[in-house]
Amino acid sequence: MVRRVAVIGAGVGGLASVKCCLDEGLEPTCFERSEDIGGVWRYTDSVDGGRVSVYRSVITNTSKEMSCFSDFPCPEDFPSFLPHGLLLEYFQMYARHFDLLRHIRFKTTALSVRRCPDFATSGQWEVVTETDGTRESHVFDAVMVCTGHYQKPYLPLASFPGIETRFKGRYLHSQEYKDVEAFRGKRVLVVGIGNTGGDLSAELSRVAAKVFLSARSNTWVYSRISDHGFPFDMVNTTRFNHFLDWLLPSALTNRIRFRRFNSRFNHANYGLASTKSSNFKMIINEELPFCLLSGTVVLKPNVKEFTESSALFEDGTTEENIDVVLFATGYMFSFPFLEESVRSLFDDNRSLYKRIFPPQLERPTLAIIGLVQLTGSVMVGAEMQARWVTGIFAGWNKLPPASRMMADVLKKRPPVKRNPSKRVNLKLSFISYNDEIASCAGIKPSMPRLLLTDPRLALAVFFGPCTPYQYRLVGRGKWSGARDAILTQWQRTLKPLRTRVADDSDDGSNGWRWMCLLALPVSLAVVFLLSKYPQPGWSPWAGTQL
Repeated sequence: MVRRVAVIGAGVGGLASVKCCLDEGLEPTCFERSEDIGGVWRYTDSVDGGRVSVYRSVITNTSKEMSCFSDFPCPEDFPSFLPHGLLLEYFQMYARHFDLLRHIRFKTTALSVRRCPDFATSGQWEVVTETDGTRESHVFDAVMVCTGHYQKPYLPLASFPGIETRFKGRYLHSQEYKDVEAFRGKRVLVVGIGNTGGDLSAELSRVAAKVFLSARSNTWVYSRISDHGFPFDMVNTTRFNHFLDWLLPSALTNRIRFRRFNSRFNHANYGLASTKSSNFKMIINEELPFCLLSGTVVLKPNVKEFTESSALFEDGTTEENIDVVLFATGYMFSFPFLEESVRSLFDDNRSLYKRIFPPQLERPTLAIIGLVQLTGSVMVGAEMQARWVTGIFAGWNKLPPASRMMADVLKKRPPVKRNPSKRVNLKLSFISYNDEIASCAGIKPSMPRLLLTDPRLALAVFFGPCTPYQYRLVGRGKWSGARDAILTQWQRTLKPLRTRVADDSDDGSNGWRWMCLLALPVSLAVVFLLSKYPQPGWSPWAGTQL
């Protein structure tokens, strides 16, 4: 019987894991090497010690309603998209509300996590920690690793000939970037057009002499702001849209989305993406298109090589007098504290059952939390994982035999890509993945039952944003405030904007009533299809950030 659980890391996944352990009557001890909670979201000017944190100006890409803990909504006066300081304040509120801090040992590093000699029968782990130079050894019944995937900067210098041997300027990884001051008046080349590369290019364009952005792949750029000014993820990430993705041919859904993204600006004209390409990614950025249009950022293809002061690109062009090269090339995950024989069981998270459990272990007492990149907020996914895992530890949920887990891993393992990026391989559909874990935990809401018992709520759940409160409607951990949180989510979204009231005689309530009436027959048809056919599996958009 699992009682004592070690939680490694006090970021988002660690906080959720400690709370879920307490909900299940377990005894968690969290080890955090820094002096406070928050993980990468706790900003610091220092890069000493290899600790990864956000840069000064960062703002969340997912809205507060789509990113919060499922039984603890963000304060209604918080803006929809949170600067890192407000997000950290929210984490602190969560930790205080559920009395989590007394279970966390700060400034304590996990040095090693090894199986006990009798692991095959006990499932126990020996955890060695260090605090202020003093080492301690502990024995735990289970371990939850919550260090995430922002651990070790990925700096592929070997792919850029000359950067180490000939280039005389400065080069650095985005992990070292904190603000613009060191780049004022410089000619900067940013390598990588992910979310970070786009953000830093736009920010640097305000002070740098010139910014060049090197992109290897086709990239679609969209805004956090959707039609009528609502958060994009709240409008787009709905069960109805997810159902259409499953129902319609992927070629048609791709075409619809491409047309929608091109309605803002033609990506081919900007050199970003073509509708003819099947290899592409998506990033969130409101400023980058204008920076390209104004010439403060110049888009370039992949770098071929570097000279002493120049960058030569694959299209044959050259940019002279480059002062700084900033690599926004992402991160790799590593678990140096885990014994080698355990680490070797999974080379990446695709070798983990449900992206959590190493299936080859004799006892399922090791869980990797938060090592997943979703098309929505990873915070929601990490909490969902923690709820299921602690239910298994407490004996309420069961895992299938190892053979079935291995078969599931092999079935869902995607084909190997050329020049694979580990973070790209982690991306899964937000709704599909959370629904899958929720089904395992017995907490997924049933649309047919909701429609029969609470039609108003059913319409909000199916046609509205798939907010995390939906996973608190049924099962273990059911929250009495979930229904109200769902029905008032739009009010909390608009509340921070009501700092000046503009008179609008049409409040939209009549339109909402008509929409609900029109949606009723559609809902009935969906209920029929869901009962006749299996639930949607992995979304055709599992590799994109929507």
